[in-house]
Amino acid sequence: MSRFKAVIFDLDGVITDTARYHYLAWKRLADSQGVHFDEEANEHLKGIDRMGSLDLILAGAKRQYTPEEKLALAHDKNEHYKELISSMSPADLLPGAVQALDACRAAGLKIGLASVSKNAFSVLDSLGIRDKFDYVVDAATIARGKPDPEIFLKAARELGVAPEECLGVEDAVAGVASIKSAGMFALGIGDPAILAQADVVIPGLQHFQLNAY
Repeated sequence: MSRFKAVIFDLDGVITDTARYHYLAWKRLADSQGVHFDEEANEHLKGIDRMGSLDLILAGAKRQYTPEEKLALAHDKNEHYKELISSMSPADLLPGAVQALDACRAAGLKIGLASVSKNAFSVLDSLGIRDKFDYVVDAATIARGKPDPEIFLKAARELGVAPEECLGVEDAVAGVASIKSAGMFALGIGDPAILAQADVVIPGLQHFQLNAY
């Protein structure tokens, strides 16, 4: 028996890898504004919401932007991103993702999704796994992005489970910080040296073992 009553997953980098699509969309935007942007810079955007990511990129620009200009740039980036992800399918699920979700269901646990992506619903539909979640946080309703705990706390509240009875799964430093601030157990996906704040770190969901945490 698991000591948890719910597992709350991040999406990008955990269940599927849309990071490359985000990178391509941000890269095009940065290039259009004469801002240097590469894969190393992209690492700093992990777990950060759209406007926060835009601010980080535009910090390298030679001019200031009005709020209206920023909204227009963010909109253009998102439209390009949606074009890129429109071809996604179940083949884009990361190894072990479906098995991990099924293991949680078989154990009788509630399953939530806490992604800051406003496109999470359409991505889940493309992957064919939307029905595997009991609750998906609508990122548009979140006032504060990760590392603030708001999104994970909302997921727990809507699932009807206390935060301390939740296992959060994240691949980003900001996401792990969000889980820990929410008072949950943090399972990191990736490099233990980078995700040092996580309680346990595994390379990917193909190594997910519910009873080991």
